[in-house]
Amino acid sequence: MPKFEATRRVSHTPEQMFALVADVESYPQFLPLCEALTVRSRKERDGRTVLLADMSIGYKAIRETFTTQVLLKPAENTIDVKYIDGPFKYLSNVWRFEADGAGCTVRFFIDYEFKSRILGAVMGTMFDRAFRMFAEAFEKRADVIYGAAPPVQG
Repeated sequence: MPKFEATRRVSHTPEQMFALVADVESYPQFLPLCEALTVRSRKERDGRTVLLADMSIGYKAIRETFTTQVLLKPAENTIDVKYIDGPFKYLSNVWRFEADGAGCTVRFFIDYEFKSRILGAVMGTMFDRAFRMFAEAFEKRADVIYGAAPPVQG
């Protein structure tokens, strides 16, 4: 049902952007709607890291928590998020970080549907707006962590 895709060129390396997105515990500090994030478990396997994380989101009087499995693949500069439990019928999220001259191209994709039509109606518009702000929020966070770089041309 709802899907959102964004592609942005940034002035930071794929490794820097991967590390920033992989640092899920920091999301409540800068990510729209994210009120809390707790990593339940972290396992290393074949050069990859698998996290089980609970994310609490909020908008006005509504609060929801959902669980995802986050697969960090540093050798591929890719992060795959798989839905485990919560208010969604399904949720799939993929981040890809591709070298692009002095910076990188960040590709963000999310596909989801709420179980409840009412919750979907209330949260759907806000989620759509939040996802549009996600890429910018991560880019601003990268500038804070790694230093502002001149904008990537193109």
